Amino acid sequence: MLNRGLNFTQITLLNSLSAAFIVIGEVPTGYIADRIGHRNSLIISFMLFSASIFGFVFAQTFLEFVLLWIVWSIANTFQSGTGDAWLYDTLKNRMDENQYTRVRGRGGSVNMWVSAATMLTAGALYSINPTLPFLAGGVLLSLGVPVVISFPRNPQHSESSEESFTVVDALPLIRKRLSEPPLRSFILYIALFLGITTAIDEFIQPITVNAVGLSEVALGPLYAGFSAIAAIMSYYAGDIENVLTTRWAIVVIPLITSIVLLMPLLLPAVALPAFFIMKSSKTVISPIASGYINDYTESVGRATILSAASMVYALVRIPLQPFGGWIADFTSPIIAVSSLSALFLGGFAIIHFWEAPASEMNETTGQTAD
Repeated sequence: MLNRGLNFTQITLLNSLSAAFIVIGEVPTGYIADRIGHRNSLIISFMLFSASIFGFVFAQTFLEFVLLWIVWSIANTFQSGTGDAWLYDTLKNRMDENQYTRVRGRGGSVNMWVSAATMLTAGALYSINPTLPFLAGGVLLSLGVPVVISFPRNPQHSESSEESFTVVDALPLIRKRLSEPPLRSFILYIALFLGITTAIDEFIQPITVNAVGLSEVALGPLYAGFSAIAAIMSYYAGDIENVLTTRWAIVVIPLITSIVLLMPLLLPAVALPAFFIMKSSKTVISPIASGYINDYTESVGRATILSAASMVYALVRIPLQPFGGWIADFTSPIIAVSSLSALFLGGFAIIHFWEAPASEMNETTGQTAD
């Protein structure tokens, strides 16, 4: 995108636009998933993802990228929450839902290892022709459709249960879950962490190339390394949660990550290990967070609540990404990363002073301490 004339502000605005469409579409598509079934929602998602990636072959202008980001955002809304809801219900019906974080984390690990391989492949394809990685990516995403069709259908989504869950039921359920403990402060806190780290993602490439001194050719292996480390951490997400407990996992991991991300301001070379830590922490926090939300959500309407949580995540991202882009344009990407990290630390203190997310009492009883 930089090579096609876009600046940091435009690139981060694209991500804010994506977040805005996610905010608009999350709850409706989550509700649709609970009505038409999780598998059907995922099929729609894969089709839209594939169309968006194929579009990168032709996009040249900012407006064309805007269109692709809109399609990508809608695809995200059909997928976010739906896959997690399907997995949780499947484990509940066939195995043990308490194994959700372990299974979700190990599935994420497989995803990361595959991503590492495709990143290396994409770098080689890009060196031959810049459009080849997008053609390959579009084909690969298209293969998701027959894979999802092979998924079993969960009994929660029988015809009678789908028809009994209406919009009248969905809206009060969303309001109750998002405005009361134990999910109220938890979702806001996770939204802040994911929003900050997503905004920082935009500056990995310019910092590693311009400040650290890596070549552009090295970006493929670098991102493969990100995926490899994240895959290892994701594999042990369930073990990490068991050792730390949910409460302390969501406190310690984001806190250490944000502190480490302040360090490149003093020593730019520290940016590389800081980015590795950030990528790993996101892959560990994601299954822990979605598992916690699943634990406090009924089977009917599960995708709706998970999508509502994703809506909050997107809502928080909307101002953060252009804020980081604006700072980067007027100062530098490193200062933008440090500013975003400092912002998280401030939010961390405020949220914990107001209502500690996932307190021990929340975990065991679903109620907060007086």
